[in-house]
Amino acid sequence: MHAPEYFWNYLPLLMQIVAALALGGAMIFTSRHIGRRRSTAVKLATYECGIVAEGDARGRFAVRFYMVAMLFILFDVEAVFMLPWALIYRDLPKITGSRLFGFWEILVYLGFVGVGLFYVAKKGILDWAEDKGDL
Repeated sequence: MHAPEYFWNYLPLLMQIVAALALGGAMIFTSRHIGRRRSTAVKLATYECGIVAEGDARGRFAVRFYMVAMLFILFDVEAVFMLPWALIYRDLPKITGSRLFGFWEILVYLGFVGVGLFYVAKKGILDWAEDKGDL
């Protein structure tokens, strides 16, 4: 096969890309030149889910918010690690020779998760009832 014949095979793809770019450009051009552009006070106002914005958007947040976000990610990842174990639980005797080995393995894993959750609860990070300020 010669090089010019090889490149002719890609002509439909090139035509589709050109047509998509032309259509997108035509839509932008026509909306820009045909559409109305009126700047009103309502259009220029800050919109925050239907609630009137108040104060500065760069306000300070308590460290507790970030701690809860990190804990969510941590426990979410731990739950994701349990999914592969659950999927191969029936095949564990073939893999390890004993289903009990896999059972004790996941209990140790859940023990670590439980110790972590106990530590977080003792530190009071999940206790939002009383305002302690920044931790």
